[in-house]
Amino acid sequence: MSTSIAAHPDRLLPADPGTRAIARNLLKQVEDLPIVSPHGHVDARIIADNTPFPDPTELLISPDHYVTRLLHANGVNLSDLNVGKSNGADPREAWRIFCRNWHLYDGTASGYWLRSEFVNVFGIDDSKINEAHADEIYDQLQTIVEQPNFRPRELFEKFKLEVMATTDDPLDDLSAHEQIAADNSFSGRVLPTFRPDAYVKFHGAGFADKAQKLIDTAGDGLSGYEGYIRAMENGRKYFIDRGAVSADHGTLNANTLKLDPAEATLLFEKGLRGEATVDEANAFEAHMTYQFARMSVEDGLVMTIHPGVYRNHSPETFDEFGADTGHDIPFAMEYTRGLQPLLGDFGNREDFHFVLFTIDETVYSREIAPLAGFYPSVYVGAPWWFIDEPDAMFRWRSAITGTAGFSRSSGFIDDTRAFCSIPARHDASRRTEAAFLAKYVAEHRISEDRATEIIVDIIDAAPRRVFKL
Repeated sequence: MSTSIAAHPDRLLPADPGTRAIARNLLKQVEDLPIVSPHGHVDARIIADNTPFPDPTELLISPDHYVTRLLHANGVNLSDLNVGKSNGADPREAWRIFCRNWHLYDGTASGYWLRSEFVNVFGIDDSKINEAHADEIYDQLQTIVEQPNFRPRELFEKFKLEVMATTDDPLDDLSAHEQIAADNSFSGRVLPTFRPDAYVKFHGAGFADKAQKLIDTAGDGLSGYEGYIRAMENGRKYFIDRGAVSADHGTLNANTLKLDPAEATLLFEKGLRGEATVDEANAFEAHMTYQFARMSVEDGLVMTIHPGVYRNHSPETFDEFGADTGHDIPFAMEYTRGLQPLLGDFGNREDFHFVLFTIDETVYSREIAPLAGFYPSVYVGAPWWFIDEPDAMFRWRSAITGTAGFSRSSGFIDDTRAFCSIPARHDASRRTEAAFLAKYVAEHRISEDRATEIIVDIIDAAPRRVFKL
């Protein structure tokens, strides 16, 4: 039997023996349930083509900013890890760098996921993850990833993935999703998600060209702001016809504005000309957040927002390596006042589902749980990104339950580009939920029978219910 902590049956469960026994029983109810992943960033093309993973570095290190950012913080050049736009580094040497610095991940969420992957997905002895054994482990992993039963589709089934959503550009033709849906030999569901951020932010790279191309492609011959709104509506319908259930919005903040068409037109035209001020750009984004809610009421797409992130905080890193390379940093947020125009008009609408994510923990009990505890449309998004880790997930459940109960949360969201980390992340969530509910049972706040019902609901039924699956 493995002595690795990643294989220990009581990992993340309570230290107290009595509470741990309750948690074990609760975990048994959900640990083998299928995985429902309604938001993530895995490329659908690797599932469509069943593309073999090229090497251990490309699979586990280079695309995962959770992993590379900590190496960067400790002096490793991202170019040596083949991050983002960089290429040409020897993947084996990158692996050696990772193994040399493995100790940096002790106590981190990334370290927990990686150790779980090594032991439970690859069968690697995690006690050998060090510089001395780097080449040995690399060769072992390379042999594994070259095996036919380790391709993406085979792993999809091995991981018990039932539903996996991707995140897609509004002008993506979604051919990969169509290919998957048409293949009767594949039983999983891979769903596109409409993500229009690049077509909303005036100061984003190439905004004017992107917005005009969107209008020309899907605007039904209309021009300007009118054509832009029509194109957004048509783009969403195109996604819905190909299986989409949600639209995702990485907004600057949670502000919403209901502008009249004339005001919105003026702002949009200034944005196209590159003449909009920062305040005007922010006002237009807030207006479009309102408009996207209006569209969701009409077309039924679940609306998710995740504001409060300073994107590309390091100009030097962005210029050299591009976006999504580890230097997006959270800042404090406010939801109640900002969302009032949107929720005032749509918060009570039947079948409108609005999921609020945050990485500002201070707003859970102060704003998000109270909003979800009143508005039938609002759900509390799971902890993600910097708070997608066991201690923060426990704090999250503690912060929202007293106000919103167990019924108003989204279900777990893995939000990952690292395909092989999906089972590790969902396992961590299930264990944390079992630990939390066991505490409530031990304190005689709920019965064990009721806790058994609740854990199945929050792990399996909640994501299906919230994301209309």
